[in-house]
Amino acid sequence: MPGEPVERRVTVTGPPRRSRRASGYYRPRTEIDEQTTLGHTYVRSLMRSQLRAALAVFAVLVLLVGPLPLVFAAAPEARRLEWPVLGFCLYAPLILLARWYVRRAERNEEDFVRLVEDR
Repeated sequence: MPGEPVERRVTVTGPPRRSRRASGYYRPRTEIDEQTTLGHTYVRSLMRSQLRAALAVFAVLVLLVGPLPLVFAAAPEARRLEWPVLGFCLYAPLILLARWYVRRAERNEEDFVRLVEDR
């Protein structure tokens, strides 16, 4: 009907919602996502701790395996012990070293998650 007035739509608005930043709530995860200087520092600390663990494993590996060629070359009677030493005596320490590294890396990541999670 052409003579009837059209009802206007009413917009209901409430008070503006405060953002989490405005409320003083600190979120390290947001700092990391937004790639701020503080977020970069958090990620860098994780990378440093992982690098420290890797360098420790590498140093032990070099000290464990590195001198073996010199020992085998210096002692001709050790020639018959090369394969047993490499196959059996070196295998267990390498497995223990690998297990330590994996547990250390997982612990570093858990510490990092605990640092930045929203709780």
